[in-house]
Amino acid sequence: MAVLRVDDIYVYYGSINAVKGVSFEVNEGEIVTLIGANGAGKSTVLNTISGLLHPKTGSVYFMDQDLKGVAPHKIVERGLAQVPEGRRIFLQMTVEENLEMGAYTQPKSSIEPDIADIYKRFPRLEERRRQIAGTLSGGEQQMLAMGRALMSHPKLLMLDEPSMGLAPLLVEQIFSIIKELHATGTTILLVEQNAQAALSVADRAYVLETGKISLSGTGAELMASDQVRKAYLGG
Repeated sequence: MAVLRVDDIYVYYGSINAVKGVSFEVNEGEIVTLIGANGAGKSTVLNTISGLLHPKTGSVYFMDQDLKGVAPHKIVERGLAQVPEGRRIFLQMTVEENLEMGAYTQPKSSIEPDIADIYKRFPRLEERRRQIAGTLSGGEQQMLAMGRALMSHPKLLMLDEPSMGLAPLLVEQIFSIIKELHATGTTILLVEQNAQAALSVADRAYVLETGKISLSGTGAELMASDQVRKAYLGG
């Protein structure tokens, strides 16, 4: 079943056409990744899905419902959570307060057990539960951003450049967590410049170039593609 269907969207910034007729879908339980160079339109696609931007033409369907005109906070309530590029955690709040903020769509009775689940998944966050989020390392902030999104019990988790600015060891750790989430049935749409890491975890993948999808296939197929190797894998 398609959790998400993006149908021929065109997105503009003023007169600049940033996304040109992009279509793809994400099925339940999949990791689907969008790879591409900086400025290819990857984040624009995610921000359009989550309602922060509006397509000039085309449609976005989530759980078979058209998202046209639906406010971003209402989209979150329907079960779509985005971890934005640059993390965007609440820097002046503690780790635990950030997690509580992520649960605003959930009944109060579920918050405590859900936070306990996040701490099991991210033990580092439990160690720092009372720490001000702005004092965390980049990797810890990424874990917190992911944990906060998971507090909303998303039917689809969208991750925008989760490895950005992280040391290789932390990138490995973040992708290990993505694989664990996938193994527990979480459906994930991943936007990532680190093509090697992204394709290694993806069920299916799309290459975005100058606002258009130029190539699609399984993660393994794109990893083996000469075109992808030369452009994105240093081959």
